[in-house]
Amino acid sequence: MNKSKRPFTKSKRSFRRRLPPIQSGDRIDYRNMSLISRFISEQGKILSSRVNRVTLKQQRLITIAIKQARILSLLPFLNNQKQFER
Repeated sequence: MNKSKRPFTKSKRSFRRRLPPIQSGDRIDYRNMSLISRFISEQGKILSSRVNRVTLKQQRLITIAIKQARILSLLPFLNNQKQFER
């Protein structure tokens, strides 16, 4: 067998490194609404860590911050616009 020809080689693509959604200077806090609102869907649900591309520790802090903001009525629990359309 000739080793120089490999039929199943992976193509070499250059990957652009994605920027992390949370920089080192950002504080995950219930008052930081510009940061928190990036991790909530249009319906008002908390997005998963796979969608957010954050670590487990960051996801826990985001979840706690969102829940605190909801309790202090800085964020709505639900974002249903269909209720008032009748």
